[in-house]
Amino acid sequence: MMDELDRAIINSLQGGFPVCERPFAEVARQLHTTEQEVVSRIGRLLESGILSRFGPMYHAERMGGSLSLAAMKIPDSDFERVAGIVNAMPEVAHNYARDHALSMWFVLATETPLEHAAALERIERATGYPVYDMPKIREYFIGLRFAA
Repeated sequence: MMDELDRAIINSLQGGFPVCERPFAEVARQLHTTEQEVVSRIGRLLESGILSRFGPMYHAERMGGSLSLAAMKIPDSDFERVAGIVNAMPEVAHNYARDHALSMWFVLATETPLEHAAALERIERATGYPVYDMPKIREYFIGLRFAA
């Protein structure tokens, strides 16, 4: 369960992270708590699964890279084998199963568009299944705020 301080930490960090020598101390100052309390609570929120990740979000395309959502149609009987291959690729993040004809979905991020195409080919060659690549057309940001 989250308390008022947990919600305040999550709400404040979604708006940006301070760029300074001691960013957690700055967050703590703003929230009237201690640096150690902020750090320990973020760790607890991650450990409990309330937060799935804590870190920066980069615009890969603005940095010359490539990013897309990809999906594959994998039979249940072969899902674990294919998941192991896909998950081993450093370009792959957020791989998960869905109850859908396209049963495996993941994010593919590379440093260049050429590397993106090469990664898609490697996945198809290694797994024996086609990858449906869905590059971003428009970006949406949905903020999540918790009532204090």
